Amino acid sequence: MSKIEDFLSLQEEEQIIAAIRKAESHTSGEIRVHIEKHTEIDAYERAMEVFHFLKMDTTKLRNGVLIYLAIDDKNFVIFGDQGINDVVANDFWDSTRDIMLDRFKSGDFKQGLIEGILKAGQQLETHFPWEDLDKNELPNRISKG
Repeated sequence: MSKIEDFLSLQEEEQIIAAIRKAESHTSGEIRVHIEKHTEIDAYERAMEVFHFLKMDTTKLRNGVLIYLAIDDKNFVIFGDQGINDVVANDFWDSTRDIMLDRFKSGDFKQGLIEGILKAGQQLETHFPWEDLDKNELPNRISKG
């Protein structure tokens, strides 16, 4: 793959952003997707760096979820902040990863991302339901590096 911009079409990106909005519509939780071509370091370590760079560690309830993809490395990480990690089942992120991986293996990256986003959103809604004074703390867009 030559460029990050070629990974998803504009329409696919809009559908992913719509899934983020839907997933966040009933929760104070925050979901972001970050795509980059390659990482020189371990993907998990890079996901943590991006998580901090995007200020996802500053949410009031520590309930941010980052889906990080290094496309040329064919690697991705789902990174949840402490608040969400403390309340989901131990195998939640693995089961979410497996759902996404099944779609990714068939080349359907858009649908894999959407399913992962919506599954994370369900858990966020369960544990961090939207309250009247909540606000969207982070932008609903795909970041690229």
